[in-house]
Amino acid sequence: MQAAILPVRAGWQWIQDGAGIFKRQPMPMFFWSLMTGFLITLAYMIPLLGQMALITAMPLLTFMSLCACRHISDGDPMLIHMWLEPLRKPDVRKRLVRLGFAYLACCLAGGFVSTLPFMSSIMNAVGSSGPIDELALMQAVRGPFITFGLLYVLISALFWHAPALVGWHRIKLSQALFFSMVACWRNKWPFLVYGLSWGAVFLAVQLLGNLMTDMGMDTSLAQILLTPLNLIVAALLYCSFYPAYVSVFGKNYPSAT
Repeated sequence: MQAAILPVRAGWQWIQDGAGIFKRQPMPMFFWSLMTGFLITLAYMIPLLGQMALITAMPLLTFMSLCACRHISDGDPMLIHMWLEPLRKPDVRKRLVRLGFAYLACCLAGGFVSTLPFMSSIMNAVGSSGPIDELALMQAVRGPFITFGLLYVLISALFWHAPALVGWHRIKLSQALFFSMVACWRNKWPFLVYGLSWGAVFLAVQLLGNLMTDMGMDTSLAQILLTPLNLIVAALLYCSFYPAYVSVFGKNYPSAT
């Protein structure tokens, strides 16, 4: 697999192309954003196991998003029954499940590596008796959060293109991770623009919510009013995955999903 090297402006172009996909068929992608939001909420209602299941399912969900955007980009209507079509082939499903477990293992390893050097300070902040000093605990976990954030950038590069490479091209898991890492490294500046742009969008939504509450609006009402906007932003994010893949690897995938 040969990954193209794109200019810096490609990072913003992915977002624009994703918005174009959303405009073609907004309701299917809005529905997908709603469903993924429901799954995320459900996962966090089940302590630990729910989060682990969600992490494992991420390659499956990503591949379903890519296939939906592929249909829309090709001008085909995205119907309800088509969402599960990418997972009906046993070999594709098994490959994506293995990829999901690899993703979970990397996240767990990253969490362990980032937490272990700070374990003594965390235990001192928690203490063996008496109330927990929240300020000391927040300071103690700052280091692990920053370290894991840096490690997660590497993990994300490994797995960013892997669902498409495994699902469409059906190449080995190790090769998919390698090709994904190389593609992300070759396009590190476009991905930086892409990440910063989405960070700015999510920050703007957060600031809008803060502005609404500062003006006297009830917090629950503000969250309700912002829910459709959050769903649209999430849908646009999912739509931008496909242009990022196609611009790097091209449309040289098999015709059948």
